[in-house]
Amino acid sequence: MSLQYIIDGYNIANHALISCPGNRKNIQPYSFLASFIISKRLTGSSQNKVAIVFDGYPIRGYSIPEAKNLEIIFSRRITADEKIKQIVESLGNRHNLIVVSNDRQLQFAVKALGSRFISIEEFVGRQEEKRRQDAQEAIKPELNFTQIEQINRELRKLWLKE
Repeated sequence: MSLQYIIDGYNIANHALISCPGNRKNIQPYSFLASFIISKRLTGSSQNKVAIVFDGYPIRGYSIPEAKNLEIIFSRRITADEKIKQIVESLGNRHNLIVVSNDRQLQFAVKALGSRFISIEEFVGRQEEKRRQDAQEAIKPELNFTQIEQINRELRKLWLKE
């Protein structure tokens, strides 16, 4: 079962963990965030859907990236928070929905609508933690049944004095 992420665009683009390059007025956060989320595999499976919601209108002259299961949404005349609430309200199955933002008011609204909410730190950090765990598991030696039996026999000799 795939998940759907709705991300508060400027909220995450302006966060210290993301560190959008360059002067904030001259960058194109749409492309940067899309490639950042995809390259770091922040949503886990490539089957999970991602919608990044930005305030206002797209900046003239900038291209909006296109990727499978990724959508860039502009809130137009309302705030991104209001647009996110509208999207959450319009979805039937809210149990597979995760909203990413550090906005407390949005957090309460999303929870009241029956969806999950995670902070930016959680969103970015949990994949880093998963990579660390995977690396630790990769170093653990796997024992086969014969090796386990031999170790048990040796331990019995030492401890049970057979």
